Amino acid sequence: MCWFLYMLLLRRSGSMLTSRRTTDAPKLAPEHPLRVAFQLYAKWAASHVKIVLPSSTALIFMFLYIFPFLYTTDVTNITSGVSNLPHHVWTDAQPLELDVEPDVIMRSIWVHGSYMKALEKDVLLGALELQDELLGPTTNFNPRQPANRPEISEPEVADGDLTPGQRDAYHIINGLTNQSWFFHSPLQYWAGSAGNIQNDQDILETVNARKTQSTSVNVTLRHSIVFSGKRFEERRLVAADALVITLIHLRDSPVGRRWVRRAEELANERSDTWKIIPSDGRSLSDQLYEFQFRPLSWPDVGLLTVAYSISLFYLLLHLRKLRALKSKLGLMVSILVQITASIVSSFTVCAIFKIDLSRVPSYAYPLVVLAISLENSLRLINAVIMTSSTISNSDRIGEAFGETAHIAIANRVQNLLILLGLSRYSNPGVAAFCTFVAIATVFDFIYLSTFLLSVLSVDVRQRELLELEKAFLSRTKSSEKDKNKSAWMELVSQLRVGETAVSTRIAGTIVVICFVLTAQSHYATEGNRQWLSQLFSLPWNRTVRSAPKPPLLIDIHQARSPTSWLRLQDHETAREVINVVKPWAHSYVARVYDPIIFVLKGSDRVPRTREPMFLPAVYDFLHHEVPNFVVLLMLVFAAILLGTKYLLRDEYENLGSEHPDDEPLISVKSLTKGHKLDVVMMAASPGGSLVSVGLDRAIQVWDVPIGSGHRVASDHECPLENPFPVLSMAIDYGSKWLALVSWQRVFLWNLEEQQWAGTRDIDLGGHKPEALFFCHKGAGTTPTLVLVRRNGMGLEMELEVDESRDFTICKTPLVWAVQFPDKSHSFNNNHHPPIAILTASRKSCVHLVRQQGNEWVSTEVNFGEREARDVHCVLPIPALSAYLIGRSRSVDLVDLESSTILRTFSTEVMQPRTLKHIPQMRAHQPNLTSLTLSYVSTKTGDLVIQTYLPEKEDDNLVSYCPSDPRSSGHRRLGELTERKRRIPNPGVWEALPGGNILGVRRKQSPPTTNRPRSLSNN
Repeated sequence: MCWFLYMLLLRRSGSMLTSRRTTDAPKLAPEHPLRVAFQLYAKWAASHVKIVLPSSTALIFMFLYIFPFLYTTDVTNITSGVSNLPHHVWTDAQPLELDVEPDVIMRSIWVHGSYMKALEKDVLLGALELQDELLGPTTNFNPRQPANRPEISEPEVADGDLTPGQRDAYHIINGLTNQSWFFHSPLQYWAGSAGNIQNDQDILETVNARKTQSTSVNVTLRHSIVFSGKRFEERRLVAADALVITLIHLRDSPVGRRWVRRAEELANERSDTWKIIPSDGRSLSDQLYEFQFRPLSWPDVGLLTVAYSISLFYLLLHLRKLRALKSKLGLMVSILVQITASIVSSFTVCAIFKIDLSRVPSYAYPLVVLAISLENSLRLINAVIMTSSTISNSDRIGEAFGETAHIAIANRVQNLLILLGLSRYSNPGVAAFCTFVAIATVFDFIYLSTFLLSVLSVDVRQRELLELEKAFLSRTKSSEKDKNKSAWMELVSQLRVGETAVSTRIAGTIVVICFVLTAQSHYATEGNRQWLSQLFSLPWNRTVRSAPKPPLLIDIHQARSPTSWLRLQDHETAREVINVVKPWAHSYVARVYDPIIFVLKGSDRVPRTREPMFLPAVYDFLHHEVPNFVVLLMLVFAAILLGTKYLLRDEYENLGSEHPDDEPLISVKSLTKGHKLDVVMMAASPGGSLVSVGLDRAIQVWDVPIGSGHRVASDHECPLENPFPVLSMAIDYGSKWLALVSWQRVFLWNLEEQQWAGTRDIDLGGHKPEALFFCHKGAGTTPTLVLVRRNGMGLEMELEVDESRDFTICKTPLVWAVQFPDKSHSFNNNHHPPIAILTASRKSCVHLVRQQGNEWVSTEVNFGEREARDVHCVLPIPALSAYLIGRSRSVDLVDLESSTILRTFSTEVMQPRTLKHIPQMRAHQPNLTSLTLSYVSTKTGDLVIQTYLPEKEDDNLVSYCPSDPRSSGHRRLGELTERKRRIPNPGVWEALPGGNILGVRRKQSPPTTNRPRSLSNN
């Protein structure tokens, strides 16, 4: 229903939703403002990983560092200004509305002095007098009596007062009967001796040193049960508002009757010293309470084990085939870190605001957060994988987050509303658990949108596209093998990728509801179905309204009310009392009477300072740990920042420059006012110079970075200044010289001086040149111009002098010629590697032309038994010291030095001279990790893209062995897999060095149908 309301809200706001199945989550249209906002944020986060990842990690570290200062597992430190971690038991002190026979009766008096000064000696001594009046002498109290003591008959003590011996005989340490009793009091720290109190020079030291002291029945005198309204500093009690003396007795206890009688008498006898509330010494009311300390049962353990196993199995199943990710283990660890951080952060916040989480077993807390977090984290990962691998990394992350963020938020809002509703009608312990889950859910989304998002952006990088190809291939193979798999296996597979209508997006909500209801059932009264009936009847009446305070209690400004003090009792005290009064059980029912309040007259009960809002341990942390925390936080931030830079180093090395990830890989810049007609030829230099030739017989030189330009002066009337028609052109590496070739001349234009530098006559034999380029032979020297003719002859021209020389390349006409930097030879103190030439002829012979001094030497490549035919192009791969030979139905990968064919790739029949390639190399290593061949099919006219990948991850298609990096005999050939894609009607296209293919084609007009025109204007 929440999803339908969500969809209705989106429609009412005017947004568009993509049409999907009704059981699917609503999908926002790409132009929806919410999706655009999420997408922009995620793109920013993905492109600023160096900020987001260290910042989110620092936030996690902050809560993780604070956490141990706010919690304790030491039972002696419980309520000493810190929170108590949950244990393996269900604990609670809850009121009962049923009329049942109580196991014990609890009566108490609270003794107050001035506000928060109950530990003054006069208050302690006055409380000791009251204690002795109510119970009899308690100095050095030791009620244990010999086993052969005479039994006391009921008539002996029915009306008369009890002697100390008779009183001690009924003590529970001497046997559990209906007359048994015991008590605990802060005065037992001093053995009930007024002299010990008078002689104590440091009351606070005594109170803190003896907080682990036990009574005769092994009930620890914790501060939580003997004081009320405590104030702590550095985990030490520094003040208390009330001394609490508690009597616990069974139904027929004479000591209980004495307590009641003496309390009424004290109201009359001590009214001049004490202000007593109620004034008659009688408790105003009583309430049945159930105190429980219930360990996890075997069914509980079984259910939790199954739930955790299913969650882990679901995570592993979902990650099993995510081959597109570099480290499945690392991703799983990242998800678990996110969940753990959410849990720890929620624990920390709950401790700061004094939310008691100790009533529900600790094993339950991670489960619900795990169920809620997994579905959203895995949904984001799936969305990232499903995005196109051709867009930038930040765009992939942004698109995935924009597609899933609204679902994650709606899911969390839904869970928060459910938790809010359940907490209002649940047991206080379950309500605290709901609060914890709600806070953890909020933190989980924060860490999802920061920590996990940045981890994914690091993991999904340029080289990750290769593994996406492998993932596709592996899934394709497995799908072919598993065509006959059973229906239930298909269902499991669909559940894994989230393709079924029974989506996992509701799994977390189901777990939340089921667990809260299960937890609530543990607090229902044994032997009846009251809670279950209330569950299905409205309105629920689980909330117990506390009675309003009497006016006299309001006047004395108690630091803590009796009801809240009772709920503060820890589970260890409950366990110890259960062991005394009902050792075979896990709970007991007590009739708790309202305490009788004794306020020492003359006391100032007006609070002078406000009680701290947060847990005392928070203030201790701020006073003592902030310097250490700040230093460690800065160190963690710096360490994560360095680690992030280390992880991203390969990206910048592969790209060759630190290209901002949030910018497109290709920028389009319009150069206007250059030509009036179409541009037919262009040439560019690494320095940013671009030369264009148009049908308007204009030659424009552009400075692309600046956007300025100038025209090459041409005079149609002067043959020496008329380069048209331009057959070929070239720019030197330094952007100084421009060479233009016409049918009879070579024209040289000085780009720096913007004037003609000369012309040279040439004979092209009626054919366009196959190659034209400048060749640098040394630093500081003027380059030479090299031209390769169709007839197999080459020409090298000196620019400074009118000299040129021919050299022979091949005796048969050429169909292809290409120059490339020959990195296999030393540079000879030149900034540029020497240039080499590869050619292919009509007879399919291949020649390699290299410089030797001032000469060009051509060598025919011999492939041994391989028949030389159908060669139409040769493409060098300088970084690998190899080249590709394009044939009609195959492509050969050839070693440059040994002329050995390393691999042969089969292709469709390709159009001549359309082959292009994209090699992927490892940074600073001559290892080929993938190869993409693209060409136009002769049969269909489609652009065919064949990508070859290693069969094993982190392997290479071709690599060098370290022993001889330039020897083809030491090249290692790995196993490969192939993926083929087709693009119809490719138009004009080009393979870019960055790994993309860019094409421009005419937009196809829709087919027309011969329908009669409508005469209507509608």
